[in-house]
This record gives sequence, structure tokens and C-alpha cells, in this order.
Amino acid sequence: MKGLVLILLALIVGSLAKALASLSAGGGIERSRAVARALTVRISLSVALFILLIAGNHYGWITPR
Repeated sequence: MKGLVLILLALIVGSLAKALASLSAGGGIERSRAVARALTVRISLSVALFILLIAGNHYGWITPR
């Protein structure tokens, strides 16, 4: 479970970095779409991580300290 959480966090940070790179690359409608796509992926991964943590707590896969 811990590994899955770390992988999701790494993917979230990677998606945010991709959005930043696309944003700083400069104009064009295609760049705007790339930024929006990367941020959409980040939000989706964040929601999935949140649901995974809630489910893990509920089913006893993880325990709070």
C-alpha cells in the first residue's frame, strides 16, 4: 500500500512538472491544451489517491498513527 501511495505521489508531481514545462514553453493553442491535459491528469490522480487513502483506512489496509 505504501508503495502505491508513493507511486501516485510521484505521478502527481511529474504531471505538475509537465504542466509547468508546457506553460513555460510558450504560446499556441496546442500548448494551452497540453497544460490543461496535464493539470487534468494531476487532479484525477489526486482524487484517486484521496479515495485510495479513505478506502484503505476504512478496510484496515492502513492504520493512522
